[in-house]
Amino acid sequence: MTNYIWAFMIIISVLCSFFTGKTEQLSSALLCGAEKAVQLLIKLFGAVVFWSGIMKIAEKSGLTLKLVHILSPLLSKLFPELDRDSEAFGSICMNVSANLLGIGNAATPFGLKAMSEMQKQNQDKTTATNSMVTFVVMNTASMQLIPTTIGYLRQSYGSKEPFAVIPYVIAASACALAVAVVLSLTFNRWSLWK
Repeated sequence: MTNYIWAFMIIISVLCSFFTGKTEQLSSALLCGAEKAVQLLIKLFGAVVFWSGIMKIAEKSGLTLKLVHILSPLLSKLFPELDRDSEAFGSICMNVSANLLGIGNAATPFGLKAMSEMQKQNQDKTTATNSMVTFVVMNTASMQLIPTTIGYLRQSYGSKEPFAVIPYVIAASACALAVAVVLSLTFNRWSLWK
């Protein structure tokens, strides 16, 4: 559906540029936008590689197991269907840890692995389990204690205080996560009553 929306917006933009005689501005904006997108990718590439490496070191050093033990009491309440010693549960803990550190790009591989492991345990392969739904919602509305990527982007664009937004990010992400988890658990329970 999103592809249709984007295609519609692009077609309307091109048609409007023809009818208003601003095709030069359109082609200039397209080239400038493509150039800025590539520059942004190059800027983020270093940060993504660095934090992915840090998470790999944490995994190899056993720090991930300690994080699993710290987060498991809370997460076991949210994911009662999962065994604490399962790979899916460990991947969920690592995903949450990476999101808390504000490195969502490093969290993605853990999220994919968690979903893959939960799908293996899923009886009905065509429908997501309650744990899968809750995990996707938590991952989407992830809470961040240290918005690393945001700070890096703000610094690269010349901010004198790139991490001045930390209190606002914590408040906004905590509210988003709380609402998302409450709604997910409510709908999960509602689906069980049906």
